[in-house]
Amino acid sequence: MAESLPLEMLTYILSFLPLSDQKEASLVNRTWYCAAQNALREINVRYNIPVSPASLPAIKRLGLRAISCIGLINLDASPASQQVLQSVAHYLGPHLQSLCLGGGSPTEASFVALILGCPALRILDLSGCNSLFTSGTLLAQPETAQSVRKALSGLRELHLAGLRDLADPSFNQLSSCAPSLERLSLAYCHLTFEPGLARGSAGSQDYPPSKLSFSNLLRFVRERASRLRALDLGGTGLQAEALKALGQVAGLQLQELSLHSCRDLSTEAVATLCRQQPGLTSLDLSGCSELTDGALLAVGRGLRHLQRLCLGKLQRLTDAGCTALGGLQHLRSLDMAGCCLVSGRELAQALGPVHGVPRPLASLMLAYCSSLKDASVFSMIPGLSPSLRVLDLSSCVSLTNQTVQAICTCLTHLSVLRLAWCKELRDWGLLGLGESSEEPTHKPQLFPGLDFPDSGPQEPSLEPQGASLLSLQALQELDLTACSKLTDASLAKVLQFPQLRQLSLSLLPALTDLGLVAVARGCPSLEHLALSHCGRLSDEGWAQAGSWPRLQHLNLSSCSQLTEQALDIIGQECKQLRVLDVAMCPSIDMAAIRRFRARLPQVTCIQSRFVGGADLTLTL
Repeated sequence: MAESLPLEMLTYILSFLPLSDQKEASLVNRTWYCAAQNALREINVRYNIPVSPASLPAIKRLGLRAISCIGLINLDASPASQQVLQSVAHYLGPHLQSLCLGGGSPTEASFVALILGCPALRILDLSGCNSLFTSGTLLAQPETAQSVRKALSGLRELHLAGLRDLADPSFNQLSSCAPSLERLSLAYCHLTFEPGLARGSAGSQDYPPSKLSFSNLLRFVRERASRLRALDLGGTGLQAEALKALGQVAGLQLQELSLHSCRDLSTEAVATLCRQQPGLTSLDLSGCSELTDGALLAVGRGLRHLQRLCLGKLQRLTDAGCTALGGLQHLRSLDMAGCCLVSGRELAQALGPVHGVPRPLASLMLAYCSSLKDASVFSMIPGLSPSLRVLDLSSCVSLTNQTVQAICTCLTHLSVLRLAWCKELRDWGLLGLGESSEEPTHKPQLFPGLDFPDSGPQEPSLEPQGASLLSLQALQELDLTACSKLTDASLAKVLQFPQLRQLSLSLLPALTDLGLVAVARGCPSLEHLALSHCGRLSDEGWAQAGSWPRLQHLNLSSCSQLTEQALDIIGQECKQLRVLDVAMCPSIDMAAIRRFRARLPQVTCIQSRFVGGADLTLTL
């Protein structure tokens, strides 16, 4: 029946599938292949192309499919790279809208030739391409600059992160060739600040041309204020006075601003920014270590349209500041990872329903919030249940099995759940069973509809007392790293998730071959699997596990019982594998790795050994 559907309808149906499923569907027949390729184009998937002569046929094929988004890997100044760039410009250039050269080392001449062949570019990523900016003469010739300006006339987004040699002349020459720029990233570029520069009292020509100065950046923002919508200045050392000067630029209406790791910013400067740029929908203040509760209060008062807020590693933030989050009624993503003084009491109240209507929060990151308690999570969950998809409680060491059962009862639509290093989790919590008498009997007041027993027998009850992990059938990522009290007794029963893509069971000392076989049978769609430091896994377990048709990344580091036999099995059963980590596996030597690579040359293998008292890590 599917073969009789119009191609447009089949394309629409396949567009709802995850990327890996679309790839599998493309193998059914020619019609499905065409429909899958159409669906991939519509979601703008980026194709990463290794720079080598072997990639030339693939580039030609991608050109026939009018692929619009690519990244080039291991680009350098070699003749092979020149050949690949020429091929990209010829076959892909007319359709290319997004190009990433991140970390590459192209020559200026080859870069210019490539850009001239890509007149439809909308996104250009040159992060880490220091070779282009070392000389300071990029686009210095007027004729060249004029041609590049014509090619980049439609460029909307430019990434220049991590460029240690970026200076005012190079930045000016490149930015002048992109008159339609709306989004700019200068993350981790070194900005210089000199007296008076924050207010723009002097021209950039008065300062050393070998540096990227804030006065020059401020001039650029003033000139482009009517168009500029997003800035990433994270890690640039932006100062408080500079932020104030930036926010008050006439006509500037930013929607997204990233200031992560700008440690000199003050609470006063952030408060001023919130008054100056009230239209912000995304703000990243993570790692701005000087900020206090006042900054969050200012955000809650001034940025009523905020949808994404990152406050990670603000270790001076307390529960008092969290009350301000109640005013952010459109918030969809909140990251407070590493806010160790936040216990969650006021946070739960702030994120609660508004007039009975739950908030639209889809992602909540509370990793490393070591003061977070069960009671806070319980009171938070009812307001989150309809919309939450991502929940990260990693290293919230005070949380217990009751929190897990509360999550499994109410947050059944979760697609990502991270509970790494929650060491109090036990089998009965994952199974939804009653509590053993060995566990604490003092429990917080739970919300209606979710009850736990006040006391229990010597062993876990055989009768379910709450929902098990199996309730979360929409899961695509699960992290149970270092939940060291978990055993096969629960894992073999609850690890049955047909949509699961990523799973980490690293540092589980009680995980055996029984659990490994259960994972293989219950999670057939796995693409990333981490089993490092699981010392009880053996070659026999891998033999029993059978096929892993979609597995791409496998971490088996420090699995001490594994031998070359396990590698043979993995090579036969994991045909899609791309990365294999067998570091510190004493029975797997370099010869075995080379034989494995000979069978699967596409796999990157990581192995390390102690040589002369030092840890030697090799990547093949």
